[in-house]
Amino acid sequence: MIRWRKGTVVKIRREWPGAVELDVTIDDGEARALAYPALVGRPHPGDVVLLNTTALAMGLGTGGYAMVVAVPDRFPPDPSGPGHLVKARYTPLQATVLGADEQDSAHHEVLRDAESVGGMPVVVADLHSALPAIIAGLHLDRPGTRVVYVMPDGGALPAWFSRTIAALREAGALAATVTVGQAFGGDLEAVTLHTGLLAARLVLDAEVAIVAQGPGNLGTGTRWGFSGVSAGEAVNAAAVLEGRPVASLRVSEADARERHRGISHHSLTAYGRVALARAQVVVPDLPGAFGDRVRAEAKPLGERHELVTVPVDGLDEAVRDSPVRVSTMGRGLDEDRAGFLAVAAAGRHVANLLR
Repeated sequence: MIRWRKGTVVKIRREWPGAVELDVTIDDGEARALAYPALVGRPHPGDVVLLNTTALAMGLGTGGYAMVVAVPDRFPPDPSGPGHLVKARYTPLQATVLGADEQDSAHHEVLRDAESVGGMPVVVADLHSALPAIIAGLHLDRPGTRVVYVMPDGGALPAWFSRTIAALREAGALAATVTVGQAFGGDLEAVTLHTGLLAARLVLDAEVAIVAQGPGNLGTGTRWGFSGVSAGEAVNAAAVLEGRPVASLRVSEADARERHRGISHHSLTAYGRVALARAQVVVPDLPGAFGDRVRAEAKPLGERHELVTVPVDGLDEAVRDSPVRVSTMGRGLDEDRAGFLAVAAAGRHVANLLR
């Protein structure tokens, strides 16, 4: 259930496209809060704000903000443009957006009967934290490749929540974002992952699309109860649209949870059970006993997919030089090097596909 508080804005900490981070006072102290001006208006110091403090109370590592629900004394202007797609439907913050695929869109004619992304590689990953590492591996071997991120709704719904997207865009490493399903806030909106991939290719001229959840994936420690099953569904979507699905592996030698050590059960389930179409599964050529473990655990995936072993030399430096400081579950590159090299290897493989 929702935890509600009223707060007062003390100061603006920082902002990035679509989001403003605030310091607020609430009845039990001070807190960080996040506002999306397009939804709730732009708060100013001294404003009273209505807050949803659920994530703050739960101590969520990714989303541990109080969320501004309204600035009661100053509402944002009513939308004036076209668009009838409703996202976050039937929640208090449902919003209308213009979908690239809807009838009022300038892109409707392009997408109406489209069936193919023309062999475009589609890199699939479980976690949002994979995004900058995939791009780093891709741009190391093929600088300037036009990359579009397609964000489904398994994690955060607003793309504005991601500072990673903002930093990659600012650095020129990422061309655009398409938000699909209930996710919103991308450069383009689409109803489904399928039209999102088509828009990436046919409207945004993507050479490569990356599909991964937004920040804040959900897991329950059960075989099927995790939002990363969407990785398998993304493989299917890419294949039916005549793309080239490239599956990156979620790998860790530092995660405290055994189910995520070696190759995470998320990847083994998503690619081994959910993905019905054939993909190229990138197996990083990691050294030592851990590399042997990863190769052995990947072997059963070869019954359904093509396993592609990719070297990791030079990828450490490429990820370290990324415009985004990589982090997953609070671990950086030095704490979980294998995990970042594994997804960067998928980017390297795509660079070779495009040559």
